[in-house]
Amino acid sequence: MDLKKPLDASTMRGHKPRAHRTAGVLACAALLTGNAMAQSAPAASAAQAYPNRPIRMVIAFPPGGSNDLIARFIGVRLTAKFGQQIVYDYRGGAAGVIGTEIVARAAPDGYTVLFASTSHTMNEVIRKVPYDTLGSFAPVAMFGRGPNMLLAHPGLPAKTLPELIALAKSMPGKINYASTGVAGMHHFGGELFKRTAGVDLGHVAYKGGGASSFAVLAGEVPLMFSTMPLGMPFVRTEKLRVLGVGGATRSPLLPNVPTLAEGGARGYEFTVWWGLVAPAQTPPAIITRLNAEINTILRDADAAKQLATEGAEVTVWTPAQFGAMLAENMNKWKTVAREANIRAE
Repeated sequence: MDLKKPLDASTMRGHKPRAHRTAGVLACAALLTGNAMAQSAPAASAAQAYPNRPIRMVIAFPPGGSNDLIARFIGVRLTAKFGQQIVYDYRGGAAGVIGTEIVARAAPDGYTVLFASTSHTMNEVIRKVPYDTLGSFAPVAMFGRGPNMLLAHPGLPAKTLPELIALAKSMPGKINYASTGVAGMHHFGGELFKRTAGVDLGHVAYKGGGASSFAVLAGEVPLMFSTMPLGMPFVRTEKLRVLGVGGATRSPLLPNVPTLAEGGARGYEFTVWWGLVAPAQTPPAIITRLNAEINTILRDADAAKQLATEGAEVTVWTPAQFGAMLAENMNKWKTVAREANIRAE
């Protein structure tokens, strides 16, 4: 444009004054904002209406174990809060991999969730799994934590942990322990004990906590590693004897029972946890809603007391805190699996 020539209509063609350009930019921004709001409106609306139908909680183990007990404890209370049924879907097999894959492939709408426990962070470190343990799931909430415990049939000659260790050293490979499955969390617990106590025990795998418990109660196998929610009823009724607990400190429920580390398995520490995860890409608003309702349940004094009585310490965490723990757990079990040479069959 020649600045010395006067402006005429032809020169002005296509030129907009600054005020008009600004108005155009603002109009464009408003349109984009409106589109973004329109796109997010259905997600926000869906989260507000959630849940408007039953929620399927997949439990990747057979009924009868600690997962079942804790899942039903939470599920009954969520049903009351939501006014929608929590449907328990038991999909046992492959130490939890089968049920976990179902949830990894489910629609990320909040209506299919996974009741997860310690083995969730073990599977990928010892076998090829059809999902990414951290990437395929959105952490929702932690329910609780607690130590594992070593239980013995009353007929076992060893009455204390030092006596068991001495007996096992005198009979290498002759004393067996039961677990909930090859490469499951109680298998990890047993192999960790063998390493820290310096003993050689045989491993007998069963399908789930219920089956392994019945085997020890019947005297088929003299020992088992168990969660406290599953094992405490047998201890209270004196059907099984507890030789030690796996926490860093003694359990308030069993103050006179030594930790496994105190009893001779130096450095032994095994904490079991229970929580909830959803498929990745589940709307954050739904994750937040689930987390808030679960934490409200856990903050209730009566609920917390009931869980504590069963050996589960209530843990009120955000999804981010739960996610950080999952990553930390995976790193720990990678080390244990490598050092104990644990592999899935």
